[in-house]
Amino acid sequence: MTEPSNDAIGGRSLEVVNGTSDSFTIRRRLQSFRYAWYGLVLMLRSQHNAWLHAFASVCIVGMGGLFRLTSGEWCWIILAIVAVWTAEALNTALEFLADAATSEFHPLVKCAKDVAAGGVLISALGSVFIGLLVLGPHLLNFLARIF
Repeated sequence: MTEPSNDAIGGRSLEVVNGTSDSFTIRRRLQSFRYAWYGLVLMLRSQHNAWLHAFASVCIVGMGGLFRLTSGEWCWIILAIVAVWTAEALNTALEFLADAATSEFHPLVKCAKDVAAGGVLISALGSVFIGLLVLGPHLLNFLARIF
C-alpha cells in the first residue's frame, strides 16, 4: 500500500497534519490515554443519554453475574454494551464538532446530528434484542423458580 501523496493533504506531511513530528514515546502514549479518559468523563458529564447507558450497562452486567452467563453469552453482552457506548461516543464527538463549526442553525448540521443519533438508536435497539436473546431464557427460568 502506498502512502498518501502530499497533494491529498494540502501539500503538508502527515506529521504536520497530525501535529506530531516526534518519534514514539511511552510518555506520549500515556498522555493519549489521559485524553481518551477525559473524553469519556466529558461524555458522562455532558450527555444525559450516557447516564442511561451507564445505568443499563450496570444492570445488564449485574444480571449476567446473577445468572452466571457462559463465556459465549458474555461475549454477546459485552459486544452489545461496547456497540452502544461507541455509538454514543461518536455521536457526542460529532455534536461537539458540529456545534464548533457554527453556532447558528443550519439544516445540514441538524441532519448530521439526527443521523448520528439514529446510529445510537440502531445500536441500542440491537443491544436490546441481544439482551433479550441472551438474558431472556435465564430470566424466565428465574421467574419460574419463584412462582
